[in-house]
Amino acid sequence: KSRNYMVPAILALLLMLVSTMLTAMAVVKEKEAGTLEQLIVTPARSYQIIVGKLLPFILLSLVDVILVTGVAVFWFHVPFRGSFLLLVGLSLPYLMNTLGLGLLVSTVSGTQQQAMMTVMFAIMLPFIYFSGFVFPIENMPRVIQLATYAVPLRYYLEIVRGICLKGVGLEVLWKQGAILTGMGLVILMLAISRFRKQL
Repeated sequence: KSRNYMVPAILALLLMLVSTMLTAMAVVKEKEAGTLEQLIVTPARSYQIIVGKLLPFILLSLVDVILVTGVAVFWFHVPFRGSFLLLVGLSLPYLMNTLGLGLLVSTVSGTQQQAMMTVMFAIMLPFIYFSGFVFPIENMPRVIQLATYAVPLRYYLEIVRGICLKGVGLEVLWKQGAILTGMGLVILMLAISRFRKQL
């Protein structure tokens, strides 16, 4: 059934949409409203401001994992053969990537509309096309196949489908988790350094 293959991938897309889009929009909204400048004059350190901005979206995204998994299993009757705790645990490195990208977009966007367009056309569309969500990576030209290794969504789709449909564990998915962690740290550190310059 095609839904068994597609519905788990929707979880990855929703996580990216929620964490990246909302992070970028929320931070830019505060820049527009001037409340970010008010935070700067408070005794709060820059890392505390960044954690305060990202933590609600981490919690919201984890709730999203629970809700979407529940809908997939109980509404669409998609089999879930693996560990739910492993899925949540491996979602965290993926969230490092998406939240970092959202924060990075907020540092280069002046308005909410600009942030939304940047997320949609510079992040979401390339990720959807180059991750294997729409087209199998094996059918892509060799140059494009090499480019897919830089797309975090590719690895998370392997994690979600592996846990849900195959019931595989960390002994199989540790490589994808390690790659997502490394990419997430790089993206997050770049976003934080740019954000601190604005603070």
